[in-house]
Amino acid sequence: MITQRYLVPLVLIAASLLGGCTAAVVGGVAAGGAVVHDRRTTGTIIEDKEILIKAMQMRQADEDLKQRSNINIDVYNLQVLLTGQAENAELVNRLQQQIATIPRVRKVYNEVLIGAEGTWGEATSDAYITTKVKLAIFDAGIEGFDPLRVKVVTSSGTVYLMGLLSSAEADAVTEKVRFVSGVKRVVRLFEYY
Repeated sequence: MITQRYLVPLVLIAASLLGGCTAAVVGGVAAGGAVVHDRRTTGTIIEDKEILIKAMQMRQADEDLKQRSNINIDVYNLQVLLTGQAENAELVNRLQQQIATIPRVRKVYNEVLIGAEGTWGEATSDAYITTKVKLAIFDAGIEGFDPLRVKVVTSSGTVYLMGLLSSAEADAVTEKVRFVSGVKRVVRLFEYY
């Protein structure tokens, strides 16, 4: 039987997979519940959203980037992660430098692969791996650990882990993720409290 403790996270995971209207309906629960589980301050969570919007606007305003790359942007605790693909390093470096000028951005991780744009099948595989990883960390083996404190991003089979964790939590999460089928590599971008 699923306890109430696990019900909300499972609903949030399901909603993130379904997207669109479902996410809007569940959004109120997600937004309110996320602050309770998150170790970031409410101000930092808001700043992360603002940084993401500004970075996405920068990407959208650059015609070369729109036509010759598929770059994803994720933000956690004032740090930006760039993943995806681009035709050349110059495109990515230009975006990275622009994002670094956004107020309060502490670091920009450039993990963009240079080469052909990924296929729909690869994107689907990455989404599936992300789901499996999120479910796997529910059983990290640490008493009272909240898996919603870990941001999971998958690109080309590489799993990037972000969050504010203790070193024991980070080690336990990494160990779980290493054994999820389909994961080629795990990159820890955790910050420790």
